[in-house]
Amino acid sequence: MITRWVCLFFLCVVNLTFSQAKKQYQITRQDNAPVIDGNLSDEVWQSIKVASDFVQFTPNINLPATPDRRTEVKLFYNDQAIFISVKLFDDPSKIMSQNTIRDEFGQTDYFTLVLNPNNDAQNDTQFIVFSSGSQADALSSPSIGQDFGWNAVWESAVKLTDFGWQLEMEIPYRTLRFPKTDVQSWGVQFRRYFRRERAEYAWNPIDRTIGYEGLYHGQLVGIKNLQPPLRLNLYPFTTGIVNTIGGQTSTDFKLGLDLKYGITDNLTLDATLIPDFSQARFDDVVLNIGPFEQTFAEQRQFFTEGIDLFTKGDLFFSRRVGNEPTGTLNLGRNEVAGNEPDEIDLLNAIKMSGRLKNGLGIGVFNAITESTRAIAIDTLQNQTREQVIEPLTNYSILVVDQQFNKNSSVSLINTNVTRSGDFRNANVTGALFDLINNKNTYKVAGEFKMSHLNLQTDDKTGFSSALEIAKISDQYQLSLRYDYADKKYDINDLGLLLRNNFNNIRAEASYRIFEPTSNFQTYRLTFASLYKQLASPNTYTGLELSTSFFATSPKLDTYGFNIGMEPGRQFDYFEPRVDDRFFIYENFTSFGGFLSTNYNRTFAIDIRANTNTFFEEGRDSYAYRLNLEPRVRFNDYFFMVYNFTFDKRINDRGFANFLNQEPIFGERERTILINSISANYNFNPFHGFNLQLRHYWDMVKYDEFMYGLNPNGRLSENKNLPKTSLDSNPDINFSTWNLDLNYSWQFAPGSFLTALYRNQLFSTTSEAENNFETTFANLFQQDIQHIFSIRLQYFLDVNTLKSFFTSK
Repeated sequence: MITRWVCLFFLCVVNLTFSQAKKQYQITRQDNAPVIDGNLSDEVWQSIKVASDFVQFTPNINLPATPDRRTEVKLFYNDQAIFISVKLFDDPSKIMSQNTIRDEFGQTDYFTLVLNPNNDAQNDTQFIVFSSGSQADALSSPSIGQDFGWNAVWESAVKLTDFGWQLEMEIPYRTLRFPKTDVQSWGVQFRRYFRRERAEYAWNPIDRTIGYEGLYHGQLVGIKNLQPPLRLNLYPFTTGIVNTIGGQTSTDFKLGLDLKYGITDNLTLDATLIPDFSQARFDDVVLNIGPFEQTFAEQRQFFTEGIDLFTKGDLFFSRRVGNEPTGTLNLGRNEVAGNEPDEIDLLNAIKMSGRLKNGLGIGVFNAITESTRAIAIDTLQNQTREQVIEPLTNYSILVVDQQFNKNSSVSLINTNVTRSGDFRNANVTGALFDLINNKNTYKVAGEFKMSHLNLQTDDKTGFSSALEIAKISDQYQLSLRYDYADKKYDINDLGLLLRNNFNNIRAEASYRIFEPTSNFQTYRLTFASLYKQLASPNTYTGLELSTSFFATSPKLDTYGFNIGMEPGRQFDYFEPRVDDRFFIYENFTSFGGFLSTNYNRTFAIDIRANTNTFFEEGRDSYAYRLNLEPRVRFNDYFFMVYNFTFDKRINDRGFANFLNQEPIFGERERTILINSISANYNFNPFHGFNLQLRHYWDMVKYDEFMYGLNPNGRLSENKNLPKTSLDSNPDINFSTWNLDLNYSWQFAPGSFLTALYRNQLFSTTSEAENNFETTFANLFQQDIQHIFSIRLQYFLDVNTLKSFFTSK
């Protein structure tokens, strides 16, 4: 019945039409190429047609650009690349031009070229040039937004003038995927951003109230007899590492190679043949005392670039590849652990992805990690033995995604983890659909996923599904979503699922404005509710209600608030860490707000604060959190952000430990203090320094007597159970320190020299009575680890090498 209702709903709205007249740019072929220096004096530019008449689409819609801020774009192509010149008229004294690293948006004006060779309105390639001369590039689609993890090698140059600024760009065909046809018509868009007022203009008008921006591209016509090049790019690299801790110094030297190869006109193979992620940024580790695992964002470039197809269905969590071993060291009598690695080395990884002219996307991913062994030491016999805690493992993904109607898609994805020997294997399959009517006003989306585990003792098969219906256009937007997963659904060998066994319904309604008023440049008001049940048994667990408000003032200060409540009794089946046991809490209520002042000012600050409590008889528990983030732009070269967070939780209740296989709870006080600094000094777009420093302190102190969890979900204090009677002290004093200082120099297109100095400390004890000063001093009594590394990466285009040797 649900399926029939969804189909009828979609058929009712699909016959609405969406259409708009599109501008066309007639591009011509030229034999000569300009020098990319931002000068625009090359003869080839003088007779090229101009694209102008830009129209604002944010904050106002359809507001024509005035003559004093007009934009003039010229394009032509030859056998190697597309060339663009742009004149951007403006008052030179008002142009914002902060120096930033690649893909970093500071307080800077910029110009964006959007190309869509398949002209499908869904798969864009964006090239961005800032007034400072820095570059950014991204893949963009309705499903992933902008993916700035994708990096191509192309050239640009900027020159400031008495009428504003101007630029030149060269986009080699190796950066694009396009079919081999005699005559082609591409989607194209030119956009210009004025940072001082956050105003953006487009060549072909964009209506933000309806549909994805790709629907509003103009047409690039006149491309004829274009031959896709051999797309083979090599990235050889070498890294030298010196590691010192406790007076012991070790060195390492690595050679490796990454490559990109165009298998066909639209399919690209990426491979890291000898991986090296030694310079990846440190993780922001926190103390985790909850029932679910702690996760971190991906820092390794190979796993952040060009993964849009592999994210379908949320079945791929790249940190699983090379994560901690699945096995543990089994210790016998008189044995202790000698060496137990907490991560696995990656041998190699490849991914092949692309989208054909008919809208069919294909993605293949494969990675292999090596066998990992732990060492056990017999303290009596003084002998050692090895045990495999993670065997040689293969991770693979296959995904096909068919796009149609310029706004809809259906997908099929399969992930597989195969471990050699007597270890668990996993396979997950998902079928997805995302259907939007022609007028881009309504959406129906769904997922059906199945997991299968081959375990040592038994196999386990689980199921998950989701269905969403939404109104996605205009000021009033609505959505209704249903999510289900049974107790056996498990994707955590290659995906991320914090919990299963749910049967939830979520509803959301929002109102927003698209045109500025006298009091707001923009604002959005949202109401949401989440009704929660277990899938097995099908029983109620809780209800969440929330409202949030987000607004930007005419002076570009942003502020907002959020209110949340879980009314009545809530049944937490996960905090006890025991199947079929639950912990009851009542009437949890939270309130928070934030203020973010205009970043265009020399000094700006973000302030966030929230508080929460329980309206529950016999419970006096509350918490508050304050986050201050001042930022100073000393000049266009030097920028610094300081982040301070104070989090206090008083009379909090939660799981502490097990005693005789029974969960023991406690009432605790928790204090979290975080200090971090991020600073950049960029000499120009090609080289600069970056500093990342973070200190995290977390103290958890339990009351003297513990609580037992009753069968009815309530807690009862046990005066006969002091915390000293537990097997281990539940009090925690946790502290970490990380510092990264790196210098990066792009000495040639796509080629970098990076020097990194890193030090780090980690401490965890049960000395919860120690204050911040004592803990900080004790942390630095440990041996600090110092790491210094230098990495050299060079970019080689095989076409350039061929031309060089041919000319010789």
